[in-house]
Amino acid sequence: MNLTRAEARERAELISVESYDVSLDLTKGDKVFGSTTHVKFTAVPGSSTFIDAVTHTVHSITLNGRSLDPAETADGIRIQLPDLAGSNELTVVADAPYMNTGEGLHRFVDPVDGEVYLYTQFEVPDSRRMFAVFEQPDLKGTFAFTVTAPSHWDVISNSPTPAPEATTPADDGGARSVWSFSPTPRLSSYVTALIAGPYQSVRSKVTSSDGRVIPLGVFARKSLMQYLDADNIFELTRQGFEFFEAQFGCPYPFEKYDQLFVPEFNAGAMENAGAVTILEGYVFRGKVTDAQVERRAITVLHELAHMWFGDLVTMRWWNDLWLNESFAEYMSHLAAVENTSFGSAWTTFASVEKSWAYRQDQLPTTHPIFAEINDLQDVEVNFDGITYAKGASVLRQLVAWVGPEQFMAGVREYFAKHAWQNTELSDLMVELEKASGRDLDQWGRLWLETAGVNTLQPELTLDADGNLASFSIIQSAVDEWPTIRPHRLAVGFYNLNGAGKLERIHREELDVDGERTEVPGLTGLAQPDLILINDDDLAYAKVRLDEKSLATATAHLKDFSRSLPRTLVWNSAWDAARDGETPARRYVSLILANVGSESDSSVIQTQLRQLATTLNFYVAEDHREATTVEAAASLWDLAAAASGGSDAQLQFVKAFAQLARSGNQLDTVAGLLDGSATPAGLTVDQDLRWELVASLVAGGRLDQDGIDAELDRDNTASGQNAAALATAAIPTAEAKAKAWDAIVVKGELSNALQGSAVNGFMRVLDRTLLEPYAEKYFEAVPGIVAKRTHALAQQIVVGLYPALLTTQATVDRTDRFLAGLPADSTALRRMMLENRDGVARALRARAADILPGELQA
Repeated sequence: MNLTRAEARERAELISVESYDVSLDLTKGDKVFGSTTHVKFTAVPGSSTFIDAVTHTVHSITLNGRSLDPAETADGIRIQLPDLAGSNELTVVADAPYMNTGEGLHRFVDPVDGEVYLYTQFEVPDSRRMFAVFEQPDLKGTFAFTVTAPSHWDVISNSPTPAPEATTPADDGGARSVWSFSPTPRLSSYVTALIAGPYQSVRSKVTSSDGRVIPLGVFARKSLMQYLDADNIFELTRQGFEFFEAQFGCPYPFEKYDQLFVPEFNAGAMENAGAVTILEGYVFRGKVTDAQVERRAITVLHELAHMWFGDLVTMRWWNDLWLNESFAEYMSHLAAVENTSFGSAWTTFASVEKSWAYRQDQLPTTHPIFAEINDLQDVEVNFDGITYAKGASVLRQLVAWVGPEQFMAGVREYFAKHAWQNTELSDLMVELEKASGRDLDQWGRLWLETAGVNTLQPELTLDADGNLASFSIIQSAVDEWPTIRPHRLAVGFYNLNGAGKLERIHREELDVDGERTEVPGLTGLAQPDLILINDDDLAYAKVRLDEKSLATATAHLKDFSRSLPRTLVWNSAWDAARDGETPARRYVSLILANVGSESDSSVIQTQLRQLATTLNFYVAEDHREATTVEAAASLWDLAAAASGGSDAQLQFVKAFAQLARSGNQLDTVAGLLDGSATPAGLTVDQDLRWELVASLVAGGRLDQDGIDAELDRDNTASGQNAAALATAAIPTAEAKAKAWDAIVVKGELSNALQGSAVNGFMRVLDRTLLEPYAEKYFEAVPGIVAKRTHALAQQIVVGLYPALLTTQATVDRTDRFLAGLPADSTALRRMMLENRDGVARALRARAADILPGELQA
C-alpha cells in the first residue's frame, strides 16, 4: 500500500498519462461494486511499471490487446505492466470493496429511511480504491466516468451531471440507469470524485469574471434537507468567487461548482474539482455557536480557493502538501475578512489556527514546513498543525515580508504560467521574488526548512521621567531547534482610556532579525500601560510581556477595545501555562474571570477547550477534583448571567455539562434535560439534549435504558453517533469492557461510530476505570496499525492512549514500547511520541502548579 517517492519519480520518468475512461456498476450489492478502467498512456518502449488498484477481485487485464494473467500480475494492490509500448491502452476489469472508513468509496445507510448514500474521499492515496490508476499527483490525466446506479439516485462527479442514457429493470425490482460524464480537464486523480445516492439539492448560479454562468449546487441527504441553509452557502460561494477571481486574475477553471454535505466524513471538507464534499456536521440541526458558523464559512472559502491552488495548479509531490493547504487556509481567512460578514476572522485565526500550530511545533515530532516526504505513510501523518496552521501563519508572514500587493501579483503570474500543470515551491517563490524585489532564498531556508517556534520578549529601560530610554526585542529559540529568524511585525502601545478600555495609542512596524533588535523609533515615548509585541499578529512567534504589561493584562484582559490584541494576550497566557511558567490554577482563574466578557465566539470556544485541557492534565493532582468542581460552578454562574439565547450562554451551558460532577451539578444537568432548570432564553434542542445525556451517563445518573429512550427520540445518524458515545461512557467495568471489545477486538464499527465510541470510552469521572486498559492498549496497538486503515488506526492510537492516567509510569511504558518498535514503523512511532509528550508536558505543568503559600511536594 505504501508508494515511495523514489517509485513515483521513476514511474513519472517512464510514463505520461493521456486519459482514463472509468465505468462503475453500483448495483452489485452492498459489499463490492464493479470497476472497469480503460487508460491511455505513453511510455518508454520496452519499460515496465505498475498501476495501482486496490481490488476485491480482478477479472481481466488487457494491455495493448494482450491478456495478462491476474494471478501473476495483480496482488490486490498493484498490477504489474511489463514490456510497454510507446503508446499504450490498458483495460482492467475488477470488483472493488465499498469502505466504511471514510476512505475510497464510502457506503452509508441512513437509519431514518434505509437509503444508501455513497461518496469518495481520495486524498492521499485512495482513488486506487475505486479504479485502476497511476496514483501520484504529477501523473495528471482526463477522467470520463460512466456510472450504473439505481434510477432514483442522483449521481454527481467533477463534470456536470448528464441525463441518464438508459434505464433497465434491476434485480431488486427497481430500475437502474446509466450516467455518462464528459471528460474532465487534466486533473490529479486525488481530486476526482463520485457522489451517488438519493441526495437532494438546491440549485443556483454565479457569473464568472469571463462571463460564463457557473451552475451551483448544494446537496444533502433527504433526511437532512429540512436543516440545510443553502442560501448562506450560496452567498459565501458568490463572495468567494468574486474575491478569488479578482485576486488571482484568473476565472473559475471548471464548468460547475457543487458542494455536497456527506455522512461520516473524516475531514472538514475535500477540494474535489467542481464537486466539493463537506462534513455533514456543518448542516446544523439546531442552534449552534457563532464559532461553528464561522468555521463552516472558512471551510467553504478554503475549498473554493483550492479550485485554483491545488486543482488548476497542483503540487508535483506531497512535500508541497503544506503549500497547498496553507495557501487555501490563508486565502480563506483573507477572503472572510475582506469580502464577507466575518470581519474578525484574523482573531479566530490567532485563537484557533495559531494555537494549533504552536502546540504542534513544540512536539518532539515537529518538522520543517517543507518536510521530507519519502512515502505515503509520511504524507498521512503530515496532515497536522505544521502543514495547515503553521504553514498558513508563515504564509501570512511572507505576505507581510514581500507586501500584500506584490504577493498577489506574484500569485497571478504563477497561475498564468502553470495552469493545468504540476509545480514545486520554487515555481511560486520565483514569481514572488520578481514581484517584490526581495531575495527569498535565505527567508525560505530559515522559515521553511527548519522547525520550531521562536519566543519574542521586550527589553526596555526608562529615563527619570518614565519615558523609554531604550527598547529592544529579544529573540530566543529552544536548544533542539536553535534557528533565529527574520520577522516582519508590529509593536503596539496600549493605555487605559477614561472609560477603562485598553486603546492602542501607537504602532511601530519593523523588521526583527537576530537575537536582539533595537527599536529606536520607540525611544523617548512614555511607557504605556501595556506593550504588545506582534500586534496585529503578523509574525509567527510566542510572545512574552514585560512586568508592567503583564500586570495590566491580568487586571484588564477583558478591557481591550479590539478582539485581536486581547486574543494575543490570551494566547500568551496559554503558552505560559502549557510551558509551566504560570501555575495552571492561576490560568484557570484568569479564564473564569474574563471569558464572560469575551465577545468573540471562536475565542470563547478556544478558551473553554483550553480550560478543559488545563483541568484534565495541568492542574496538580491533589487539587484537580476540587478545581474542576469550582470551575463547573463558575461556568453555571456565567451561563446564568449571560444574555438569554446568546452564543455565550449556549457555550457556557455546554462547558458546564462537560465538567459537571458534584451531586448538585448533576441535578442541574438533569433539570436542563427535563426542562425544570432551563435558563431564560436557552433552547434545549436535540443536539444539546445528547450532550446533557452524556454528562448524566458519565456521572452515573443515566443508564443504557435512558440512552435507548433518547435514541428512540432521535434515531438518526447523529443520534446513533451520540448514543455510541454515551454507551461507551457508562461508568461501569462491564460497559468499558464491552466498548473496548467493540472498538479494539471486533473492529467492525464505521469511522464515525468508532470515533464516538472512543470519545465515550475516555469520558470518565473515575479514572480508575481506565487502569485495566493501559497495558491492553500497548499490547493491541501494533495489530491495530497493521490491520486497520490509517484513519481507523489513528483514532485508536491517539484516542485510547492512557493520557488521563497522567503518571511517570505511563511515560516509562511508552518509552519501552517505542524502544521495541521496528525501524519502519514511522507513522506509529510518530503518534506515540506525540502521545508521550502530552503526558510529559502535563507532569511538568502539574509540578509547577504551586500557588503562593503552598509548599512544594
